[in-house]
Amino acid sequence: MDAIHSLQLILRNAFKDVVTADTNTNVIYSKLTDLKIEGMQELEAVTSEMVRLIETATVPILAVDVDGLVNGWNMKIAELTGLPVDKAIGRHLLTLLEDSSVETVKKMLSLALQGKEEKNIHFEIKTHGLRSEVGPVSLVVNACANRDLHENVVGVCFVAQDITGEKIVMDKFTRIEGDYKAIVQNPNPLIPPIFGTDEFGWCSEWNPAMTKITGWNRDEVVDKMLLGEVFGTHNACCRLKNQESYVNLGVVLNNAVAGNEPEKVPFGFFGRSGKYVECLLCLNKKLDREGAVTGVFCFLQLASHELQQALHVQRLTEQTAMKRLKALAYLKRQIHNPLYGIIFSTQMMEGTELGPEQKRLLQTSTLCQHQLRKILDDSDLHTIIDGYVDLEMIEFTLHEVLTASISQVMVMSNGKRIQIVNDTAEDVLSETLYGDSVRLQQVLADFLLISVNFTPNGGQLVVVANLTKDQLGQSVHLAHLELRITHAGGGVPEAMLNQMFGNEEDASEEGISLLISRKLVKLMNGDIQYLREAGGSTFIVTVELAAANGPDSRT
Repeated sequence: MDAIHSLQLILRNAFKDVVTADTNTNVIYSKLTDLKIEGMQELEAVTSEMVRLIETATVPILAVDVDGLVNGWNMKIAELTGLPVDKAIGRHLLTLLEDSSVETVKKMLSLALQGKEEKNIHFEIKTHGLRSEVGPVSLVVNACANRDLHENVVGVCFVAQDITGEKIVMDKFTRIEGDYKAIVQNPNPLIPPIFGTDEFGWCSEWNPAMTKITGWNRDEVVDKMLLGEVFGTHNACCRLKNQESYVNLGVVLNNAVAGNEPEKVPFGFFGRSGKYVECLLCLNKKLDREGAVTGVFCFLQLASHELQQALHVQRLTEQTAMKRLKALAYLKRQIHNPLYGIIFSTQMMEGTELGPEQKRLLQTSTLCQHQLRKILDDSDLHTIIDGYVDLEMIEFTLHEVLTASISQVMVMSNGKRIQIVNDTAEDVLSETLYGDSVRLQQVLADFLLISVNFTPNGGQLVVVANLTKDQLGQSVHLAHLELRITHAGGGVPEAMLNQMFGNEEDASEEGISLLISRKLVKLMNGDIQYLREAGGSTFIVTVELAAANGPDSRT
């Protein structure tokens, strides 16, 4: 329209120049006629070009006359609304608008007809036909007044921008933001404690659940520095336990702001009342429409009442276990002291004149002392259960081991009037063997003690050992030792035997003892069996040892 108006001014000035230059009336009329024809042709060509550009423009363009009737409707606006040009021309613009936009456009038309052009006015226009299912079209328009040769406003032209997609996104964002606020600020107990920070570290969110567990209201913490003022070690609303907790919180917040994957970390702080709150801290980054991180949402995952009770019981159990470990450590230390005194006394007795029987008893005492020292040095049972114990290789006889093992149950057996019979052949007892005699002694003493416990008063317990050898070289044999401990009575309960062949969880003291003994036997390339027979039961212990070269021994 501006181009057409400019052409009109150019033609008017050209006509004035011709009148001044030539006073001949005929020439004037002749040139005027030629000029008008040429001007009209140029004007028509420019107008056609302008109309073509408007109709094929990629932005919506529409126009109305002074009465508000549509006299311009390009192909883009027809495509967006589904209303063809021929059906749009002549209709009043206000009838094509959504009801919510009528007043806005009516005001804009009134101002434009007065020559006051407005920009960036938003309104919505109805859709028709198949397009009616997608809803109204949102436009942002600039109003341009159309003027005649005398500068009178004869209509309004609207050059628009389609923002329907952006409006849908914004509406969805607004709904989500509204839903978020409704959820976060909801006092429902199902909503977890939530707080947030912006990208600069200022506290931007604090929901009712946070107020409940901390005692601090939203207006007391929002717009304060989350690290230092809200959570900190000194003069903070929610005091952290130590500087390490403060640093850890800063690290996870910075990681979230940096766009790293969400984390879930243990977290704890003191509330306003001084009560310590333990929970899991879950962090999620907050993004704007462009995907940039604008802050962090923090959710606290609190344990349920039942879980808190269970954790409390667990802590009490751990404390009890720790106290027992300390007591056990104390007892082991206190046992060591008199044990060293006994060892010293034994060593002093060995230097005196002793008879054969006294020497035998002293040797048995020394072997029991070695076993006791070995057990006291076992600081972790799992090293035995998992098979991480190194066995010694020393020279011994089976007679020494059996004598020391039987001596450890004699007090109990005498109290129950149980007769212990060693029915092993002398050549087996005197055989020179190589291996961890102290561990073997420990195992046999344990099975003997269990057998005595489950033997009725006045009963009998029989120990028999068999030995076979396989030659490994000219001077070394592999000795297969089998020891049978047979006792009268009903035998060891099945539950305790299951503990021996199972694991240490929920095992009794006797069950753990049997389990450890079996693990030691397994380290000696052996195993344990338990046979129930009429009138008695038998532990069968098999191990592999080294033996000096000599004839096979069997009993």
